[in-house]
Amino acid sequence: MAGRSHIGSYVGRTPLYVYNGGFLTQRRTRRILSLAGYDIKLGTPGSDGLIGLWGASPTAHRGEAVSKRTGAGLIRVEDAFLRSVHPGRDGDLAHGLLIDGSGIHFDPSVPSDLETLLATHPLDDTALLDRARQAVDLIQHSHLSKYNAFHSEIEPPAPGYVLVIDQTEGDASLTAIGANKALFREMLVFAQTEHPGARIVIKSHPETAAGHRPGHFSARDETNLISLYDAPVSPWRLFEGARAVYTVSSGLGFEAIYAGHKPRVFGKPFYAGWGLTIDEFPVDRRQRNLSRAQLFAAAMILYPTWYDPHRDRLCEIEDVIYALSAAARAWREDNEGWVASGMRLWKRRPMSRFFGSVRAPIFAEDSKPAPERPRMIWASKGLGAVRVEDGFLRSKGLGAELVPPLSLVLDDLGIYYDPTQESRLEKLISASITLRPGPLERARLLRMALTKAGLSKYNLGGSLPDLPEGRRILVPGQVEDDASILMGTDAISTNRALLDDARRANPDAILIYKPHPDVEAGLRPGKIDASTADVIANSADPIALIAACDEVWTMTSLLGFEALIRGKDVTCLGTPFYSGWGLTQDLGRVPARRQARPSLDGLIHAALIDYARYFDPVTGTACPAEVIVDRLRDDKLPKLGLGLRLLSKAQGAAASYAHLWRR
Repeated sequence: MAGRSHIGSYVGRTPLYVYNGGFLTQRRTRRILSLAGYDIKLGTPGSDGLIGLWGASPTAHRGEAVSKRTGAGLIRVEDAFLRSVHPGRDGDLAHGLLIDGSGIHFDPSVPSDLETLLATHPLDDTALLDRARQAVDLIQHSHLSKYNAFHSEIEPPAPGYVLVIDQTEGDASLTAIGANKALFREMLVFAQTEHPGARIVIKSHPETAAGHRPGHFSARDETNLISLYDAPVSPWRLFEGARAVYTVSSGLGFEAIYAGHKPRVFGKPFYAGWGLTIDEFPVDRRQRNLSRAQLFAAAMILYPTWYDPHRDRLCEIEDVIYALSAAARAWREDNEGWVASGMRLWKRRPMSRFFGSVRAPIFAEDSKPAPERPRMIWASKGLGAVRVEDGFLRSKGLGAELVPPLSLVLDDLGIYYDPTQESRLEKLISASITLRPGPLERARLLRMALTKAGLSKYNLGGSLPDLPEGRRILVPGQVEDDASILMGTDAISTNRALLDDARRANPDAILIYKPHPDVEAGLRPGKIDASTADVIANSADPIALIAACDEVWTMTSLLGFEALIRGKDVTCLGTPFYSGWGLTQDLGRVPARRQARPSLDGLIHAALIDYARYFDPVTGTACPAEVIVDRLRDDKLPKLGLGLRLLSKAQGAAASYAHLWRR
């Protein structure tokens, strides 16, 4: 049965008899099948039973023989088309399965469930096709493919080449049609003949480049116009520079369609025969012409059974795109390892978990830095390295109380709170004006989820005081020696000055002063006599305060950004990252380089999706922002250990004593 991408599981599971050890040893495969309604069994089924086969694997004949003897039906299982960062033979786990009761997508001898969908499903639902287009946008934006251990910033060859896609010898989609080296040679000849004098780039399969399985081309095929290319480059970057694409049956041919190509196909893959390819060997029964959105909707939304590893449930393709994007980004940024500097002792364990999924960071204070590794440094501790800082959806509890972060940012240009130089976040905000509908829709949904859950940076909760009627302005206090104050303010740089300026400009308004939680806790300086405010909202929930107020006046507080998310007017007397883009009233100095005029969702996408990284403490893996929203909303977070609680209290006492001494 096709189309199992819905969330949930069937009532009562169907026995599925298997004769391949992978079904027993691969827990992820077992789990997805269980959620999809199947119960793995050993033994012999009855005539009304089902047998599970892994694609066209060497063990498939066992199940086929039992089916022939008993009359039991066959279910063929394969990895979905967005699989993982690394191939399965490297131990990486799949994000979805293709469960097919008719055939298998790469074998054209009989129609598979996917082919039947493509041939007979109306594929005319506007919402479904919009989802398909937006999902393509998301995949392209995050540079996703079936396997994702490549670097999106690597430059492909100079544009203008013809792209010929190699595959591994013995690939099931090739053996199903009897394809061999001769067919690949024929394809190469066609590419040269149809594009005389053009450069030919032969893209090696990732498993060939890794030394796992040979391909059909080698260095012997190279000439002055033909070159092998095995660099770990994004397929989407390769498609951008290609004038034509040639393939036998590679999944890259499917992706090339969404990059705007009409690939020349020498095999019989599922995506051939629908008017979107040039087919050397047409499948006669495929006569329907489909749009790109219709092909994607069937192959990527209706056909697969997708799995969310963070929430341990079946899911939709969007959740897989978000999760795989986070995993791929973590690998791309961390695979060389890091040398870390300026990290306090208590931060090192969470930093190792956050950035150490490939190689554990080396802390420079403990050992001689490894010169071949990139270097990171806590943003307030120095220059000359990639800077690290807390993200904007950080934790449930204060960093000053040693609560580990759920979100961190890496910035190779500057840091978001320093407007004196351009940061990576500024570039992302400027670039957000070109975001396609898919990423913008993701940002909109994230904004709605944050608003509904009432989440903020620290999520401390609190009560809402009685507030007088009238035009209410929230004035958030800040830590006065915070780097964003020292670097991002001019004349107005203290909580006292902020409150006084807000009063002068709004003499008849109800001013509600909210002290910073670190200041309230006695951990950082910034306490003032706020008697000129109408309400001093100690220990109040900042998000509830934003909801109760008409606008926010701030120097550089993140509450200004959180107010924008919730549709409130914001006046900035300093220069936070979110000012100067046409979304706030700016009374502070705005860098002349902030000329772009992004939408609110573009700003949110830049700050919360493209800039920040997230770590799921439940699974111990990189995750998307949406998972952190769920963890914070549902309070599914590990509790702070006794050692860190005691250290936090000692640190707070020392900070309070030092502040009193300075006074």
